[in-house]
Amino acid sequence: MGAGSMYPEVLREHIRKCKAATDKPFGVNVPLLYPDIQLLMDIIVEEGVKIVFTSAGNPALWTAWLKERRITVVHVVSSSKFAEKCEKSGVDAIVAEGFEAGGHNGREETTTLVLLPGVRKATSLPLIAAGGIAFGNQMLATMALGAEGIQVGSRFAAAIESSAHENFKEAIIDTKEGDTVLTLKDITPVRLIKNRFYNQVKDAENRGAGKEELIQILGRARAKKGIFEGDMIEGELEIGQVSALLDKKESSADIIQDIVTGFEAARQSLSNLK
Repeated sequence: MGAGSMYPEVLREHIRKCKAATDKPFGVNVPLLYPDIQLLMDIIVEEGVKIVFTSAGNPALWTAWLKERRITVVHVVSSSKFAEKCEKSGVDAIVAEGFEAGGHNGREETTTLVLLPGVRKATSLPLIAAGGIAFGNQMLATMALGAEGIQVGSRFAAAIESSAHENFKEAIIDTKEGDTVLTLKDITPVRLIKNRFYNQVKDAENRGAGKEELIQILGRARAKKGIFEGDMIEGELEIGQVSALLDKKESSADIIQDIVTGFEAARQSLSNLK
C-alpha cells in the first residue's frame, strides 16, 4: 500500500479496508521525503501494520524506531551504496529498484539489469527486485540475477481493483515506448507520463530554473490530482516504462495468476536449452 499520496486520515481508512479484506500480513510504503511522516508512522503503529517499506530517504532515519515496535522494515534503494547503508541500519530486506520504475527514482539512472547483481554483491540481505517488472519471464530474469522476490507497480496500478482514477488507468494502457521520462532531478527524480505538466517542468529546466521555482511548479498534491482525481493535463502521472507493454485492465487475481504461469513457462523454456 503506497502511503506517499495519502493524507493521514486517508491512510488509516485504507489500512482498515485492507485489514477487513484479509487476515494475511501486508505492507505500507512510506516515502520519507513527504510531510507528516510522524503522523503516518503513528497511524501505521496504531493500526497494527506488521511490515513497512521506507523509500526516498535515509534508511537510518526510521528503521530503529520501527523495529522497536516489532515492525519488519524493508528499504527501497537505487544503488549498491545505499544497499550497504541499509544493512548497517538494520533493515530486514531491500528492494532494489531500477531506473525503469515509475514514481520516485534514483539519480544514478541504473537499470534493473545492472542494479540487481550489484546490490546482490554488496549485501546478503533478502533482495526484492523492482523496476520494469510486470510479467513472469521478467520475474525469472530477476531471480537469475539474485533476487528472491519481485515488486510490481505499474501493472497493478491499472488493475480493476486499483483505487486510481479510470482516466489514469486508460493513460497507462495507452502509453507507448518513450511516453514516460525521468524528470525533476533537481528536486527528487520521478518518472512521469508526458503531458502538459511535464512540458511545464521541461521548459523550466531548459531555461535553467532553480530548485525553488521547480518546487513552486510542482505544488502540493500534484500526484493526487493526476492519479486519483483523473486530471491528465495538469496532474503528475507517475508510472513505469513497463506500462508500454500493458494493453488491458485486469483483476489482481488474474495478474498474479498470469505472472506465475509466465514464470513457469519461461523456466521450462530455459530448461530446454542445449
